[in-house]
Amino acid sequence: MFQASRGSLLRMSEVVDTDSQALHHLLTEAGVDWDGLSGEVARQADALLGGDQAALILDESAFVKKGKASAGVARMWNGRLGKVDNSQVGVFSALCRNQRVTLLDSRLYLPKTWVEDAQRCRRAHIPEEARQLRSKCDLALELVDTARQHSVRFGYVAVDGGYGKDPVFLRRLAARSLCFVADVHKDQRIWLEDPAPCQPVTSGRGRPAKKRRTDRPSLTVAEWAARQPASAWKVVKLRQGEKGTLKAEYLHARVWVWDGKEETARHWHLLVRRECGAGTPSHYVLSNADADASTTRLARMQGCRFFIEHAFREAKSELAMADYQVRRWDAWHRHMALVRIAMLFLLKERLAIQDDVPMLSLADLVLAIDQLLPRPEPTPERIARIIQQRHRRRQKALESCLRRELEI
Repeated sequence: MFQASRGSLLRMSEVVDTDSQALHHLLTEAGVDWDGLSGEVARQADALLGGDQAALILDESAFVKKGKASAGVARMWNGRLGKVDNSQVGVFSALCRNQRVTLLDSRLYLPKTWVEDAQRCRRAHIPEEARQLRSKCDLALELVDTARQHSVRFGYVAVDGGYGKDPVFLRRLAARSLCFVADVHKDQRIWLEDPAPCQPVTSGRGRPAKKRRTDRPSLTVAEWAARQPASAWKVVKLRQGEKGTLKAEYLHARVWVWDGKEETARHWHLLVRRECGAGTPSHYVLSNADADASTTRLARMQGCRFFIEHAFREAKSELAMADYQVRRWDAWHRHMALVRIAMLFLLKERLAIQDDVPMLSLADLVLAIDQLLPRPEPTPERIARIIQQRHRRRQKALESCLRRELEI
């Protein structure tokens, strides 16, 4: 993984004394306790980063894939490309504290078209218990519950607007007695006073009203932010970055949020962020943090979401996260487990020498390992064998395409 030009099994087999089939066997058939391995990764990550100041960050990442055979592949929104494309989407959790982060766990999202096609699921080795329609929010909650089962310590959960827009998801977090900071969409409705929802009083005729209502006005978070004077914005120093101190401007208020169903409204924090010098907000945030949580505290909690995006970039560029060439459900999860193991190992190494080499990056470590690990001697015979293996795979792929054309 550290030495191969790409993270595919074929390229990895070219830098170690094995073939790609043996590596493929590791991801599909080998008798490894992958659940136990993932639990151990979580426990070791907790030992390094866990605590009340740590964040459990949830987010998704998309992987472009051709064809229709890879588990869960479908035309879906791909955030990296900024468009709908043929992709697989995974939901991930990460543990972050003091600008250090490591991926913790992952789940492959299964679209409805897959859930309804049992034969397709069997071909992709999707287990029976996974063949049910679960939203990305459902998968995210499963990751939260799994982290807690592994005794991972964190002070709050952080999510982007794709999850924060779901009121049920936020209330399910709150029901678990978890603190969260969640980006929401600009049309999220709020009340500036308790809406005090109640059942309308009827005249006695007809069926009694069951749906609760309020006569108090609401507005969107964008409308509220637009009404605030320039003096209401507060500059917050978030962290030290590579280009100096990172700052942003914030609005902060306590507001009521009601989903139209609950007996009582929720009294939460509203945070609005805009970049310094910008005219329009970039983030609207809700949080159920303690009532006395400061603007600075909430801003830094929300800002930690940057680090899971940074972890995705590093994992894809340095740890072959997106280079897999497997179609099976179990193989996808096992590949992601190997990526998490590699990231955890590199985090340990960085923390061990951070006092001596504070600017050491993950990419620096990968470079050092690549140069220090022994490589097979590039003899003419070995080079010829590698080229022959590549040619056999190309021929096999060509024959497969020809067979499909004949079937059509």
